[in-house]
Amino acid sequence: MVPFLVRARTAYPQLLLSLDTWRADVLRAAMAAGAGVDLVNDTWAGYDSDLLPAAVEAGAGYVVSHTGGRPPRTDPVDVTYGPDPLDVVRDVVSTLAAGAARATALGMPSERVLVDPTLDFGKTTAHSLRVLRHTAAVAALGFPVLQALSRKDFVGETLDLPTEERLEGSLAATAIAAWLGATVFRAHDVRATRRVVDMVASIRGDRPQQVAVRGLGPHSRDVDASATDRARSGVRGQATRG
Repeated sequence: MVPFLVRARTAYPQLLLSLDTWRADVLRAAMAAGAGVDLVNDTWAGYDSDLLPAAVEAGAGYVVSHTGGRPPRTDPVDVTYGPDPLDVVRDVVSTLAAGAARATALGMPSERVLVDPTLDFGKTTAHSLRVLRHTAAVAALGFPVLQALSRKDFVGETLDLPTEERLEGSLAATAIAAWLGATVFRAHDVRATRRVVDMVASIRGDRPQQVAVRGLGPHSRDVDASATDRARSGVRGQATRG
């Protein structure tokens, strides 16, 4: 992993590099080799208590995750969070809030803290679907929400599909998460995912459309297409407010 990060940093010095690890020694090795890691994705929710201080020392951002207290690299078996269907959501939100608070208390600037509900990890498919459905509760913590949904087992079990056939389910989950407030996504199918996220942002009103031609003319008003959209598309005509 470290040689790859070093090559990526050398070839693309302006690229933001994220390191997925649960071990502080891996991060320190990457930094010592000159990789210049920008974001540390703590994939096992602070299992190595020294990883967060190492991230602070490196000046990198930090992803707080939720794995239900499971040890690294273990599959969930006989997982339960309580009798109430929303107990898993409450556990995710409280764990992420505590992790973010610990990060800032140790000196991590709040703007460098991300929170990840970490679907599949320490969760059944029903748990993951329920947490995804309540992404807004995670976003309400006030930190950027990262979602890693691509080709996950919860998509496969929901649709009864193998890994290589989970694109549509992954994109549907991405659209829901983006609508509910997630802003950072890890994906295998980058172009398709980016298009979905951009479309959702435009539907939400957070991103202008890229072309504004359809149905417009000299008598169009600003409400028919924003001034930004009209200018980008080169549409001429006197628009009035109304």
